[in-house]
Amino acid sequence: MATTSKVKTIGVLTSGGDAPGMNAAIRAAVRRGLGQGVQMKGILKGYDGLMNEEIIDLSAKDVSDTIERGGTILYTARCAEMRTEEGQKKAVETCRKFGIDGLVVIGGDGSFAGAQKLASLGVNTVGVPGTIDLDIACTEYTIGFDTAVNTAMEAIDKVRDTSTSHERCSIIEVMGRNAGYIALWCGIANGAEDILLPEKYDYDEQKIINNIIENRKRGKKHHIIINAEGIGHSQAMAKRIEAATGIETRATILGHMQRGGSPTCKDRVYASIMGAYAVDLLIAGKNKRIVGYKNGEYVDFDINEALAMQKTIPEYQFEIAKALSYNYVK
Repeated sequence: MATTSKVKTIGVLTSGGDAPGMNAAIRAAVRRGLGQGVQMKGILKGYDGLMNEEIIDLSAKDVSDTIERGGTILYTARCAEMRTEEGQKKAVETCRKFGIDGLVVIGGDGSFAGAQKLASLGVNTVGVPGTIDLDIACTEYTIGFDTAVNTAMEAIDKVRDTSTSHERCSIIEVMGRNAGYIALWCGIANGAEDILLPEKYDYDEQKIINNIIENRKRGKKHHIIINAEGIGHSQAMAKRIEAATGIETRATILGHMQRGGSPTCKDRVYASIMGAYAVDLLIAGKNKRIVGYKNGEYVDFDINEALAMQKTIPEYQFEIAKALSYNYVK
């Protein structure tokens, strides 16, 4: 399976957590490939489906009316076997058996780790960043983040309404795994009084309690705390804060609603271009790449370099979030 410019069959799979916009990327990859005379195959249930040979042919019609749908039409699953050498060799054998000489992997860092292994074993592989967590270091954009953060923002607005009516404190837990990007964006967009990020939180709960009490003295009728999934334990935190402040405190965990729903225009457009770009790379004979978005351009990186990159919360954005949360009074 040496790298070749004569790619005849490309497989597409989605792996790990689903993200709104994945269908747009699948659709674009399929139609871009078919338009250039390449046979396109869909691999169901991610790497698990690759192991079990759950592979279908995909026509242009098969991806019609999918761009507006959340989730992934190819389904997704976690696959522990893909982390083993035996599993990786099995995946390569399946690719050979079905004549798949190019593979588009749409997913997050765990999915890319699998893609990296397949690439090292000779499968022409290109990764497309599909994760609501925005935690892929080589790219400023990941498919699904925009939809997820808008879903969370709208939900938090609703919680704020009832929180104000009852003059209570609300802890709202958002997704993001070990990354705090959804929490940071919602913290700014929803005007939260406190934002707890895994990358920044010092676990000084007394500081939050003091802030709640001080804000109440200033006449603040509610207190919104955005808590990232990577910190979690929102229910227990709510009980402790209520006990310490005497202010009714409720926890709301938004959960998997953030993964679903019709993708935003941004997620549809960016995902479409990234899906098509991945196929273009394979047809051009490129291999071991990850598609990204950087400085207003769609770009690609060597998979090993991309996975070695580190991503941190932008310091200035975090500083602004804190500054804007302060309840200034004369």
